[in-house]
Amino acid sequence: MSLAATQNSSAAMNTSTEAFVRFENVQKSYDGEILVVKDLNLDIPEGEFLTMLGPSGSGKTTSLMMLAGFEPATHGEIYLGGQSINNVPPNKRGIGMVFQNYALFPHMTVAENLAFPLMVRKLGKAEIEAKVQRALEMVELPQMGGRRPAQLSGGQQQRVAVARALVFDPKLILMDEPLGALDKQLREQMQYEIKHIHENLGVTVVYVTHDQSEALTMSDRIAVFEDGVIQQLSTPDDLYERPMNSFVAQFIGENNKLHGRLTNEKDGICTVELDDGSKLKAAAVNVGGAGERTTLSLRPERIEIDPSANQVDNTITGEILELIYLGDHIRTRMNVAGNTEFIVKVPNNAGNKPLAEGAKVKVGWKAEDCRALDPLEV
Repeated sequence: MSLAATQNSSAAMNTSTEAFVRFENVQKSYDGEILVVKDLNLDIPEGEFLTMLGPSGSGKTTSLMMLAGFEPATHGEIYLGGQSINNVPPNKRGIGMVFQNYALFPHMTVAENLAFPLMVRKLGKAEIEAKVQRALEMVELPQMGGRRPAQLSGGQQQRVAVARALVFDPKLILMDEPLGALDKQLREQMQYEIKHIHENLGVTVVYVTHDQSEALTMSDRIAVFEDGVIQQLSTPDDLYERPMNSFVAQFIGENNKLHGRLTNEKDGICTVELDDGSKLKAAAVNVGGAGERTTLSLRPERIEIDPSANQVDNTITGEILELIYLGDHIRTRMNVAGNTEFIVKVPNNAGNKPLAEGAKVKVGWKAEDCRALDPLEV
């Protein structure tokens, strides 16, 4: 069994049997031949903020659409609150939904937009008014009920879309790339606002994005999708610090890679001979036997320039190709063992030695900060 498949199945086995949302052996094919979602097993406890993260075509949005009821599963079962919902229509699932394009009715006021899902549920006028006002206060727009969507900023429209998803007190909210249309500053602000709303209400959120920094900021756990399979399901810090394969290492955050062959392994630490003949030590995470190819994964902030001998397990000489000043650190691009995109983040401290393009310097790092993973193509 592949590592990804093993993780996918073990993710289901290691979670609570009382999951609020459960995907059980779910598959999806649009043409009857190619599976865009492959044997998805995923348990989501009540109150969790889970993000489905991955590139376009990885299966994350299709999985969300099957949970929402907009796409039928080709195989397998989806459960909500312990009940199968495969044959329950979308409007009967009691799920709140937030889209990237907001999907607000332009001819209605904000209050009328929020009242609409309550009117469909045939609530009384007084109850509708109370719930609408409470939802507006949740998203800090208590005075905006009389305006139309076109009179609001993009961020305000997105807050209204969130309020409409919350107004009928669903236990599950689905968000499909909800911040994709906003500019960078507003998007970052909305990330914190949505996170705080989730923390205050305790509602379960399943969130889809291709933006890894967004996922790291907001989530309790992240499911990284690629080729219709969950490659890793972890907390944000675990995903960044301990990627289990090369796809996750490259997709989450900035990452350096070095290619070589495994020469030996002992007590979880392996020695790898790089293609230029250099030998380095690394944590043996996802490797084969001696002589087999591996790719080393190393975060830029874990690397020291001109380290003292007792600070690191590995040292290698590289050439500085480019220096970019970024305020709190200097992004240093180097040629290390033939990799001309090797990045070191050098803190902008007064005590650091000045760096110069063209200079050859030693770089070093601890073996535990370098992960030997499945081989990527050179």
